[in-house]
Amino acid sequence: MKQKIVVSVPMHCDKCRTKALKIAAAAHGVNKVSIEVDKGHMEVIGDGVDSVCLTSLLRKKLGFATIVKVEEVKGAKDDKKEEKATPPPGCVQYCPPMYYELVDEYPEPVQCSIM
Repeated sequence: MKQKIVVSVPMHCDKCRTKALKIAAAAHGVNKVSIEVDKGHMEVIGDGVDSVCLTSLLRKKLGFATIVKVEEVKGAKDDKKEEKATPPPGCVQYCPPMYYELVDEYPEPVQCSIM
C-alpha cells in the first residue's frame, strides 16, 4: 500500500533542508521525498512507511515535526501493471512438472567385524 505522508518541519536554512531530506530518504520504504519550502512541509511517498517513526526521527534531529496528513496513493500505473499480470480468460498456464529424488540421509549401519 503506497502512502503519501505530509510532515510539517521547520526549515530555516539549507543545512536544515538537507538534513531533513537525508533523514526521510534513509527511512524504510521511501520512494520519493519533496519539500515545499514556502509552506514548510515535506512530502514523503513510499510503500509501507511508518509515519510515526519518521516523525520521531525528524524530531530527534531537527527539534520539531508534526504529521499534517497521511493518505493512500492510487495511481493509474499500478492498475495497469495488475491487469498485465493476470492472464486473459480461457488461457491455461503451463506449470512444468516437478521432479524430486529420495535421498537416504542415514545409511544402514554396517555390522561390526570385531564381534
